[in-house]
Amino acid sequence: MSRYWSAVVHGLTPYVPGEQPKIANLVKLNTNEHPYGPSPLALAAIQAAADDGLRLYPDPNADALKAALGQRFGLAPQQVFVGNGSDEVLAHAFMALLRHEQPLWRPDVGYSFYPVYCGLYGLQQRAIALADDFSIRPADYLPQGGQQAGAIVFANPNAPTGRLLGLDEVERIVAGNPQAVVLVDEAYIDFGGTSAAALLGRYPNLLVVQTFSKSRSLAGLRVGFALGSAELIEGLERVKNSFNSYPLGRLALAGALASVQDEAHFQRSCQQVMDTRAALVAELEALGFAVLPSAANFVFARHPQHDAAQLAADLRARAVLVRHFRAPRIEQFLRITVGSPEQCAALLQALRELV
Repeated sequence: MSRYWSAVVHGLTPYVPGEQPKIANLVKLNTNEHPYGPSPLALAAIQAAADDGLRLYPDPNADALKAALGQRFGLAPQQVFVGNGSDEVLAHAFMALLRHEQPLWRPDVGYSFYPVYCGLYGLQQRAIALADDFSIRPADYLPQGGQQAGAIVFANPNAPTGRLLGLDEVERIVAGNPQAVVLVDEAYIDFGGTSAAALLGRYPNLLVVQTFSKSRSLAGLRVGFALGSAELIEGLERVKNSFNSYPLGRLALAGALASVQDEAHFQRSCQQVMDTRAALVAELEALGFAVLPSAANFVFARHPQHDAAQLAADLRARAVLVRHFRAPRIEQFLRITVGSPEQCAALLQALRELV
């Protein structure tokens, strides 16, 4: 605490990122990093961009990357926004599009950055309870009586549960709230879902946010993007250019562009994760774990006879790191990243010793 802090800072409860320990021979399954490397084309592009050109500022508008993303999703470049990781994109969206007189509606169990942004920007919020099976119920997000949302945000697949909301159910929420921006956070959509970007032609109130950190294995590059109507994207650009006109450096722009252009590597590596996920779920269930259905690159599991916090601590003692959340409703679950087959084998061997 400091007397020099502003009142806003005094009242903040910051987001706590996943642990990044420096432990030798660690099996790291706590931050949903892709177990396989980025596209070789992306690595080559980054290396090629590391030249004398680094003395120059990067393109503040990221025109080439926006054009490539627009082409991939069938959108105009004016419908694409890019930023320094999807967290920055989300932050700008909370300021530009989600801050209204009516409360923002979000799931009670979801990405824990959402309430942090609400505190940072002074947004009223309403946490809507997930169903008992931890699914999002679209009917809960429709106007009810005199109550309607000022804005809506949810992750799909949800984090940390991994559960997927079908495209028709996403559309029900978007169509039922024409008065509000509906932000669908699709950090994990490429591991088994269909992007809501398919709905953008019909709904000007829809914003879709994705990242290069998960399915494109570029978490260290920090690139995220949003897709929406030109009107919504202009709002994001106004905030971005009032905050930092150069969010992506030359290396990030080069690597991200090359990654988009390597569709074969992208599809192949996503399928590898999905195949490993199916095998991991089967093995966990054989050990007595209850595992929620997952369309993400992680699984959310609990063991009815073992405390989750103790399991996480015991795994850590064996140099296996998973994520445990001390939060209501989910304190008995572990979020386990789908690693390589070798990493999953090490996890399962440790669990066999413990359970």
